[in-house]
Amino acid sequence: MRPTSTWGKVLFIILQLFFAGIILFPILYAVDISFMPAAQVFRYPPNLIPTLLNFSNYRLALDNAPLLRYMLNSIIVSTCVTVGQIILASLAAFSFSHFAFKGKNLVFMMILATMMIPGESIIISNYMTMGDLHLFDTYIALILPSLASAMSVFFMRQTFLQTPKAFHEVAKLEGCSNLRYLFTLLLPISKGSLGAIGIYSFINSWNAYLWPLLVTNKSNMRTVQIGIGMLQDPEGLGYGMIMGGIVIILLPSLLIFIVGQKQILSGTLAGAIKG
Repeated sequence: MRPTSTWGKVLFIILQLFFAGIILFPILYAVDISFMPAAQVFRYPPNLIPTLLNFSNYRLALDNAPLLRYMLNSIIVSTCVTVGQIILASLAAFSFSHFAFKGKNLVFMMILATMMIPGESIIISNYMTMGDLHLFDTYIALILPSLASAMSVFFMRQTFLQTPKAFHEVAKLEGCSNLRYLFTLLLPISKGSLGAIGIYSFINSWNAYLWPLLVTNKSNMRTVQIGIGMLQDPEGLGYGMIMGGIVIILLPSLLIFIVGQKQILSGTLAGAIKG
């Protein structure tokens, strides 16, 4: 609830700026270090603002690891996971929200129950399955285990439940098929929820580390979170180069979040209105 008095509004803005500064400080400090030469990074007392912009750290990061190739891999994987989750979640949510069939509630509860299973507990079985199918070092191995999400199904179901059932009945009377109704009417009016799921899925896939580390052995199949480890200097002196690489791989996810923050907020509120 927002304050109504003038001083209350000023205090509210100050608190917002304070907490925003705390959240953004690590990112801003990483950007600062990425422009500093090694001598300035280890200077005491530390400098928060570089005295001279040094772009060589970014060049060194690109020279020491194929970050652009890793970014391409991550973009392909994250995009496919995002599209797959949206399609599968929409189809499943449409079934649970608009149709009556035997055992519907039980099946839905079983899907929700999978949210309580830690991902680490099934990673060995997934790894063995990918090995049996000879899918190591392929995009399929990186994408397939993340295509379905119980949270996305639940989120889209809550959104679809807000749509009056009369829309579906009228569409059927006009000869509209279920899939046509889903893709031409239901999904377009659920853009906020789709955007929220899409951004959440993309960022989660972009930041994935353990699973890509297990199923990729070739350098050209690595993703950005694994590839950034190749920039580590055994002597611990290349912090500027490491931060330059981190800033490079942060840009896509930051841009996605900034562009879609309205969809995240509107989609979250829309999905939470009706249970």
